[in-house]
Amino acid sequence: MNQMAVEEAEKRCVVLVPSPFQGHITPMLQLASMLHAKGFSIVINHSELNPPDSSKHPEFTFLPLKDGLSNGDPSLLNLLNIIPAMNKNCRVPFQDYLVQMMEKPELYGQICCIIYDHLMYFITEVADHLELPTILLRSSSCAYMEAICAFLQFQAEKFTPLPEAKLLDPVPKIPALRFKDLPFALTSEIPEPLLQLLEKVTKIGSSVAIIGNTTENLENRALLWLRQHYQVPIFTIGPLHKMASSLQTSLAEEDASCISWLDTQATNSVLYVSLGSIVVMDKKELIETAWGLFNSNQPFLWVVRQSSIDGSTSIEHDLPDGYLEAVGDRGRIVKWAPQKEVLAHRAVGGFWSHCGWNSTLESIVEGVPMICRPCFGDQNVNARYITHVWKVGLQIGSDDLTRCVIESTIRKLMVEVEGKELRQRVVDMKQELQMSFQDGGSSHNSLKSLTEFISSF
Repeated sequence: MNQMAVEEAEKRCVVLVPSPFQGHITPMLQLASMLHAKGFSIVINHSELNPPDSSKHPEFTFLPLKDGLSNGDPSLLNLLNIIPAMNKNCRVPFQDYLVQMMEKPELYGQICCIIYDHLMYFITEVADHLELPTILLRSSSCAYMEAICAFLQFQAEKFTPLPEAKLLDPVPKIPALRFKDLPFALTSEIPEPLLQLLEKVTKIGSSVAIIGNTTENLENRALLWLRQHYQVPIFTIGPLHKMASSLQTSLAEEDASCISWLDTQATNSVLYVSLGSIVVMDKKELIETAWGLFNSNQPFLWVVRQSSIDGSTSIEHDLPDGYLEAVGDRGRIVKWAPQKEVLAHRAVGGFWSHCGWNSTLESIVEGVPMICRPCFGDQNVNARYITHVWKVGLQIGSDDLTRCVIESTIRKLMVEVEGKELRQRVVDMKQELQMSFQDGGSSHNSLKSLTEFISSF
């Protein structure tokens, strides 16, 4: 081998395997950036479905896994089909890639470990066969993982179906949550495919550690439980988007023109509305939301993906006649926005969110209070923490999505006394979070420990 090949072979390589959803790809790429900055070479093994844009990350090596799903629809309705199929179809191509990489260290470096998303649970079997250590990246909150484990325990103990009258009762050993806040309803029979999937994603197999996109202070109680439950090191290195260098992770094209519009708005006056990359609403909810925003008299920036409206052919066609003209320059509707930049803008004073974990962290770390509209999964748990534990947001229930309730909730957050109190609390949380990722903070120290841990393999 020539000198360059020898140096490459001596370099330590980390293989990262994200799942093909925006909320999961983003933290994995952020982690990749952090590890690359620490001197590791990075290989991203990704599915063909929803692939990341490799041209935005020339410092990484991208290797696609044939999944047979590239024409699939990564929507909520298909997740129970997509995830098991992906785990089945990607197993052989992933093992083949690893064997090739191990045979040619001069091209990739020596593999020291594999870091995988919890939805890609097939990884541990392949890694065990090749005697490679694995580390699990949890892209959701620790509170959600604790709630999922509790949910499965209730199923195992034949605790279901739960009477409707008990939905507001506290969950045993998780006092912050009520039964209605658990990720899935206990009042009806749970489909067996869902139970099987949850069992698989909560197990860590032979993984030697867990990485959490969180901080010690933010989720102290849940972290204590998870450490006792899994008995492996948990490295809390969040918020990842602040710990990582600035990089593009969006799968959709961002409309950056909204930033110049925000520049013209008063400080803390704009409500930013975005329900993430998967959530689908019906046309009735779209109409009620539109009029609630209009009647609130607050400036708003509203992200409406065409795929976010059930049966939509055109956003303009789905909105009420004359709506855009009536709103004028007081509102801006875009298909996708540079969310981190939006939330950091001085004009944004509130965030109407589905409460995905990335969005939750991005909002809190910029000191922006929230209106919570959770739809499924971890969003219910996150919304409960936002509104009743951290007390930095208000919630709109699925049964309350009328224009009158929406209008009053917006005004409560943006202009009334309660909103000012929420804003003060989230500013205090922002300051605490900032301390974690600064030099000497808990996340900063945890990243150093993680780097040393990986280097020890």
